[in-house]
Amino acid sequence: MTALAGETTAQMLWRRFRSPVAWSEAVDLFAILTVASLPWSTSLTAIFNATFLVCIVPFLDIRAFLQSLTRPICAAPIALFLLALVGTLWSDAAWGARLYALSPTVKLLVLPVLLYHFERSSRGSWIFIAFLVSCALLSVMSWLVAVYPNLTLKPDQFERGIFVKNYIDQSQEFTLCAVALAYPTALLLREKRYWLAGLLAALALSFFVNMAFVVVSRTALVTVPIMFGVFALLHLRWRSIAMISVALIAGAAIAWQGSPQLRKTADTFVSEYQLYSQRNIPTSMGERLEYWRHAIQFFKQAPLAGHGTGSSQGLFERVAADPSWIPGVRVFPNPHNQTLHVAIQWGIIGIVILYAIWISHLLLFRGDGIANWIGLLVVVQNVFTSLFNSHLFDFHEGWMYVIGVGVAGGMVIRAQQAGAKVGGAGS
Repeated sequence: MTALAGETTAQMLWRRFRSPVAWSEAVDLFAILTVASLPWSTSLTAIFNATFLVCIVPFLDIRAFLQSLTRPICAAPIALFLLALVGTLWSDAAWGARLYALSPTVKLLVLPVLLYHFERSSRGSWIFIAFLVSCALLSVMSWLVAVYPNLTLKPDQFERGIFVKNYIDQSQEFTLCAVALAYPTALLLREKRYWLAGLLAALALSFFVNMAFVVVSRTALVTVPIMFGVFALLHLRWRSIAMISVALIAGAAIAWQGSPQLRKTADTFVSEYQLYSQRNIPTSMGERLEYWRHAIQFFKQAPLAGHGTGSSQGLFERVAADPSWIPGVRVFPNPHNQTLHVAIQWGIIGIVILYAIWISHLLLFRGDGIANWIGLLVVVQNVFTSLFNSHLFDFHEGWMYVIGVGVAGGMVIRAQQAGAKVGGAGS
């Protein structure tokens, strides 16, 4: 004790610098900052994530880390990156386009690092709390922007209730938080901790109210019932499912009657399809259908290994000159579907690896507990939203997947190892 009291500031800093515990705390801190900044800033997310990776290096157990990479949950994401890297060799796109298309897969390399770290850290739950608090603050800001539009930081791309980024990213965040809160709320109700359960239920409801009366994406409208269905099948009895279904239907009916914004968003499903199919007018839905139609043809041309990394942009540009292309439809480098985006560039090989990622991660989260629930929800959300977007490769949704699966997966593995040790000691 006396020696510590006489320690100089320089000596204390040097001791902390050489301490694996101090580095581990720093890694946790930057992981928290990364996830807290994700709803607000792309730049801050990249900076904090890079610092997280730097801090994990000095006391990394290389042997244990390399051994962890052999697990399917780590090997599959790495395999997709390596396929994208090798795929640059047979692409006919410019090298700038190839490297640009490679960059979204780089984030998959962070997933094994997160799994490794949070398998050893006890602060995984802090990451999810930080994300929830950050999204709750963004929800408040969304209401303020809806009332005072001049507060937005995107005046050149004004969207109702959007302070930063866009309504698709915001809806993804709010949907994940709202549905994720269902599990702890149900647990608290079983434990008769009604006040805390009511607080979490109110927070979840606030996200849904924001999406109903401010702004919501069509992808969220489709995926919310699916995510709630997963929760009901896994954690509720049939009687509870029936009661909650009635309550949800009633709530949806009230929101439908009271929110012109919600009705307008839902109506676009039909109106945009009719404009595209009957009058050849380019719409958001029409563009997707056009991308999908041509993407299937691209896949048929090179079914095994695809056209190579970064080839999508050139393929769509060439077909846009064809008379079959609807005039006015924009040319995008991806077909707004994760499977088709992978299929165009890397064929059946890429599809097999993509589905290996999703399946291996789904199998990881088969147990009970909050970490299993959040991890499962992140994978389910990504799988179903990737029917309408290339969300695994998008910056925001891709990082939601990498961080969510990485942290929750590490927590699950840590709990499994603790259980195995207790079982071994008991025997």
